[in-house]
Amino acid sequence: MNWLQPKPETVLLCDSIAAASEMAFMLNGEWDGCNSLVLPKCDKVAIQAAASLLETSWCYQNTCEPVLIRLEVDELLSRYTGGDRFFINANLRCAQLSELCLENIDLSYAKLNLANLSGTNLSKANLIAAQMQSANLSGSNLSKSQLVRANLSGANLSDANLRGADLSYADLSNVCFTGADLRGANLARTDLRKTSLDGAIVE
Repeated sequence: MNWLQPKPETVLLCDSIAAASEMAFMLNGEWDGCNSLVLPKCDKVAIQAAASLLETSWCYQNTCEPVLIRLEVDELLSRYTGGDRFFINANLRCAQLSELCLENIDLSYAKLNLANLSGTNLSKANLIAAQMQSANLSGSNLSKSQLVRANLSGANLSDANLRGADLSYADLSNVCFTGADLRGANLARTDLRKTSLDGAIVE
């Protein structure tokens, strides 16, 4: 009965948003608005040719994982205003969320890669195991937030308020902490490769 089963789709991750958009167009795929695309079939020769033309690098995403539907910012704000605080596992990659008040929000396991959260109030937020690679969190308020096992590699945390935040086991490699307030923050077992705390406020 295997012939009744749908063929698995191929999910690719590109090294930039622009490359993902162009590859989706060239390969008749579906672009997710960020740096990944879904192809109806796997044709590695065609993928390599498109990547070569665009001078971009790519990799396969584990197709056993579901492709999450993007949560639109308007929907998030509407639900938040209505009292909803639970956005666990939300797909908010590349979302524009700057200068907002999202205090006490639960974004655990959320996809926030490349999102713009500059100046946003995330005080007491639950960001446990959130994917926040290359996110812009400059000037944000993350005081008393839970960032245990969060992936913040390449993120901009300059001038961020991280007082009392729990960053234990987080990936903080290649993070900008210039002007960040880390007083009282838990940095136990964090990955600080290629990261300097010079210019940060620490106890």
